[in-house]
Amino acid sequence: MSGIDVGEELGARAAQARALALLRIRSRALAVAILPAAVAVVLFAADAQGHLAGPVWDAVRWTVLGAAVVVLLVTVLVAVSVARARPAMSPTVPVPEEGAPDLYRLVRDLADRLDVPAPSAVALTPDCDSWLEDRTHRALRKGPGASLRRGPGAPAEDADTAPVLVIGSPFLWWMRVAELRAVLAPVVAGTGPSAHPDIAAARRFVRGLDAAIADAAAPGRGPVRAAPLAFTGWVARLLLRACRGHAAEMERCVAAAASMRAQTVDYGLRIAAQEQVGLAYAGWDRLLTRVALPAWRMGRWPSRLDAGVVSALTELSRRDRLADGFALRLGERPACDLLEEPGVADEAASLLAARLFHGGPAESGPDWAPVDWQQYPDEVVDRKWRSEAARLHRVLDTLGVPRASAADPAVPTLARVMEHLTGAGGPGGPGEVLAAGIGAAVAREEAEAPVHGGGQGQGGQVQGAGGGPADDPLDLWGPGPLPLFPLQPPRTGTELLADHVGAMVCCAAVDTAGAAPGLDWLDGPALLIGGERRADLAAPVLSLVEDGDPDPLLSWLAEVGVRSDKPVRLV
Repeated sequence: MSGIDVGEELGARAAQARALALLRIRSRALAVAILPAAVAVVLFAADAQGHLAGPVWDAVRWTVLGAAVVVLLVTVLVAVSVARARPAMSPTVPVPEEGAPDLYRLVRDLADRLDVPAPSAVALTPDCDSWLEDRTHRALRKGPGASLRRGPGAPAEDADTAPVLVIGSPFLWWMRVAELRAVLAPVVAGTGPSAHPDIAAARRFVRGLDAAIADAAAPGRGPVRAAPLAFTGWVARLLLRACRGHAAEMERCVAAAASMRAQTVDYGLRIAAQEQVGLAYAGWDRLLTRVALPAWRMGRWPSRLDAGVVSALTELSRRDRLADGFALRLGERPACDLLEEPGVADEAASLLAARLFHGGPAESGPDWAPVDWQQYPDEVVDRKWRSEAARLHRVLDTLGVPRASAADPAVPTLARVMEHLTGAGGPGGPGEVLAAGIGAAVAREEAEAPVHGGGQGQGGQVQGAGGGPADDPLDLWGPGPLPLFPLQPPRTGTELLADHVGAMVCCAAVDTAGAAPGLDWLDGPALLIGGERRADLAAPVLSLVEDGDPDPLLSWLAEVGVRSDKPVRLV
């Protein structure tokens, strides 16, 4: 037996030992629950044999019997509540086999090479991660999803018991087919331990406890239902606290065993593929925070985020000497070719990303429309600048700041902003007052914006990767507030003021100096002058906002040819 086989066997045995420890905790809890009934049986058996007679023992027997009945009823109610509690399911985009036969074939072949059961279905997540997810609970068995084991000898129950393979959608667009297979190998190898009955039972037990706790904490329950659910939640927390260490160690051992098994498949390529995982994560994070987030705040959601990450990483490869070799990979077949309609899958994943990270609604509308990358500069960048410039002037009007002297004093100009901030920096000055006013205006507008629920009452739908409508992927996460994963902490008043002044400068440059809005794949909205990006505006703006010093910005305006006294078009 090789070292890999020995390591895998040891990991599997350790995982099984932890699973048995979890099941013993369940057995002990059941033993405690039936202990009063066992005592009652002993007392009545003794009475039948002529022992422990007398009125005192009769009272004891009936008291214990009554307590046993109550405990058994409570145990049944708790067990039913835990069994019926719906576990949380990761929001994903389902990929039916007819929408990705090549991808299903790759996963099936990979499972055969690893000698493990194939996953029951494939789904996409708008994140840089991949995992197996058990969806065997009856409440989770809905929506499209095809079994990967459709051969004539495949057991019928495999589709109901095997976990779902969740793949990070950025991987499909950035990685090549061979790299994706290497990255998925240790994930698919995890179906082997998942099929072990003890590990599967232990996982169901822990998931049931976790679901019962979440169910008990859900708001909107009347007192009649809240009291028993609260008791169930208390019992579940008590058991989960006892299980936590064993569960964590079991999962660690399962992952170790799967990793050891996967070393027999594409091991050399896995090392290079892991580099691509890190690169994809870096590009995805910058694309979301610097490119997608401004669009979401403007009521637009980029409909090709995964295609955008390829552009972002290609640009990173061009700029970073360490990434020079990565661009050579782009001649190989991309993993997204394994999908029949990659554009449809990208759009569905992009909408789900907007809901998860920003809290947008499940369907498009007048104030929540998709935007492709060709329209991004005009639909997002220009609108963002002009909206922020308009907000800046509204706050100045509220503060009673006079319009700058011009032929028409009613029109907004950059000179008005600069004159107000010149010499006003420092604590307590008009710059700080203006920053506070903008912060309050932004907070007020966000509070007045419609709340987009993503829970059970939403009723929204997204398009599945195969082109058909799918159940709302956030439905099983309950009625909690969105976004589930906010991208950025709240901005300070000074940061908001700098953004708004910078937006006003960009509007003036577009209107008076022939500049244009643009998109930088790594940094988001960009100002283009003569077709080239100008990235040197932030420092002059900060000098004006924080120090009240207009000279750096005046020099910049003179270099570019911007007229601060000319009117600027706002929205």
